[in-house]
Amino acid sequence: MKRIFLLLTFLLSFVQMRADEGMWLLMLVKRLNGVDMQKQGLHLTPEEIYSVNNSSLKDAIVSFGGFCTGEIVSDKGLILTNHHCGYDAVAAASTPQKNYLNDGFWAMKQNDEFNAKDLYVRFLVRMDDVSSRINAKLNNDMSAADRKVVIDAETKAIQAENSENGKYTVVVKDFFNGNEFYYFVYQDYKDVRLVGAPPASLGKFGGDTDNWEWPRHTDDFTVFRVYADAAGNPAEFSDKNVPLKPKHFLPVSLKGIKPGDFAMILGYPGRTNRYLTSYGLQQMVMKDYPAWVDASKLSMDIMKKYMDKNMATKLDYASQYASVANYWKNRQGTIDAVEKNNTITNKQNEENEFRKWALLPGNTMYDGLLENIGAYYKQISKRNVERNYMSQLQRNAKYIGVAYSLGSLLNTYAEQDMAGRIAMKPKVEKAVDEIYEDFHTEVEGEMLNSLVNLYQTRVDRDVAAPTVMNLDANNLSNIAFSSIFANRASVASFILNPDRLKLDADPLLKIAKGLMTDQRLSNERFAKVDESFAKNNRLYLQGLMKSQPNKSFYPDANSTMRLTYGTVDTLPIRTDRDYHGVTENYYTDMAGMVAKYKQGDEEFDLPQRLMDLHNMKDYGQYADAAGYMPVNFLTNNDITGGNSGSPVIDGDGNLIGIAFDGNSEALSGDIVFEKDWQKTINVDIRYVLWTIDKFAGASRLVKEMTLVTDENTPQDTKAKRK
Repeated sequence: MKRIFLLLTFLLSFVQMRADEGMWLLMLVKRLNGVDMQKQGLHLTPEEIYSVNNSSLKDAIVSFGGFCTGEIVSDKGLILTNHHCGYDAVAAASTPQKNYLNDGFWAMKQNDEFNAKDLYVRFLVRMDDVSSRINAKLNNDMSAADRKVVIDAETKAIQAENSENGKYTVVVKDFFNGNEFYYFVYQDYKDVRLVGAPPASLGKFGGDTDNWEWPRHTDDFTVFRVYADAAGNPAEFSDKNVPLKPKHFLPVSLKGIKPGDFAMILGYPGRTNRYLTSYGLQQMVMKDYPAWVDASKLSMDIMKKYMDKNMATKLDYASQYASVANYWKNRQGTIDAVEKNNTITNKQNEENEFRKWALLPGNTMYDGLLENIGAYYKQISKRNVERNYMSQLQRNAKYIGVAYSLGSLLNTYAEQDMAGRIAMKPKVEKAVDEIYEDFHTEVEGEMLNSLVNLYQTRVDRDVAAPTVMNLDANNLSNIAFSSIFANRASVASFILNPDRLKLDADPLLKIAKGLMTDQRLSNERFAKVDESFAKNNRLYLQGLMKSQPNKSFYPDANSTMRLTYGTVDTLPIRTDRDYHGVTENYYTDMAGMVAKYKQGDEEFDLPQRLMDLHNMKDYGQYADAAGYMPVNFLTNNDITGGNSGSPVIDGDGNLIGIAFDGNSEALSGDIVFEKDWQKTINVDIRYVLWTIDKFAGASRLVKEMTLVTDENTPQDTKAKRK
């Protein structure tokens, strides 16, 4: 009965939701008839968005590498995603002599397409609701361990029932803090190749200064292609593979956009915490995020110091630096936005209403939950700060991770007899090559010293890892340089003469193992309070949904495919911003970008070719009807990290842009949807095509696509889709 009530609440809330809020599971579109979407301007049927038996929009959307989103835009498997999503692949293909990251890369023929090693794309085959099946075997009196046993057993059974003997990857996820469960069937393709990327001066135009800001003028896209075997099945990289013929691809619209136009985004948003309590919010913005900002800023400064000295270092650390910088600005922006938007106070007001509801007859099982949750955050506050400093230490000080991952492999290698070592040696050498491919000892030595010193200074000793607190932070780099794991050469020397006693005595490996032990003991120490919190949090959300039957409740993002819809929208003009002549604040143009141009500036330089084409107004068929060359535009869609590269789709199913960022006014958006401020910043697809065609001369790629102009009716477009 409880499950039925939750489902009815969920369905009712969808009908009454705001058009621009929520990240929705695709299978619910049909169940809910998509009424609200159709009122906003959608011309597709629910089956054309999500279908198991026929091709639909979902078949053109991929999880890109597990960290971004991409879309198929041709019948030859051509993929568009963001420049920052393809950044690692472009950097890996680059050398100081052929700096594709700086100069751009374009495969002028198919044979030039570059193997993006270790990159994969994931297609959603189908999904289904297994809440009733799993919840029937659970109850609120179960311990966390008992719940896990049941959920793991059902997950294993569901995977076996749906994987078709390994053909598909099956993932079971919980939603609404463990109140509901769905499974997802995926097919992964591992032969993905780099096809094109604009130079960094376009793909990263504005750099850290413009990141999370509007107005924006960034050409944030890259082009890839997915390959398959001759039968269209996933296959490892091979010269015999052919471009995948997808079940569906997105036509590309040249019609242009205006405020109020329908816009939906499909993608793989990573993580939101929309149902976080005020206690959790206070911990996050007052303790956790400041620790993250502190440690990540130090990491950035160290990387930048060495990147500015050497081009090879700059290429090898470009992707890591960009990722850390992005999160650093996001975390600090979230702190600022929560304070500015009174987010904590608004949460507290909602919780006070819940407390009143919980006192009513029939609701007493929910009374006291918030007080218990508040007590939990007091207990784990220092522990959470420690975790944030530790996460940055382990993420950015590579020596620790290298020692741990290679240590286990080298130990197994050393245990073998001669025949076993000969057989295992290629695998070990491959792992070593991959790990040290972008590894610079000077950077890593200083990173280890500095982050350990910061940890020792900032973390309360009561919750700190003893292994870290007992280290001599000023001498760690010397210890690392004397280790087996100091560099590629020292590991290669060990491979030639493996010695288990030497490995066991290695100082870096001892540190890595000590950290693992410390973390295990910390988890055990806090296991009971964490278990109690998980139960209270699950019951609180269950009660919150019951207490507000007319409110929109949708599941938090968790890296599963979602749909968000809304319209092309504007932001109020701000007096502290220069809009370079644009008075309708929903788009930017090339004139505004050129106005930002600063010769030789790392963030605001521009290629001479773009300047020349702009001066001649050589925009081709990609110019707006008003004569300008569009660059970026705004919608009020609800997205988060993981949506990077997601397609922005019009009411007829055509691609109009690529989502790539949010705005600073609503950086608290992962916690609460700021309806007056929250926008998505998108690359106008016309600017993408102009870059490919007019700027780069890679017109063969545009010829692959189905272009939709004003002369095409929705019916024509639909015919092309099918």
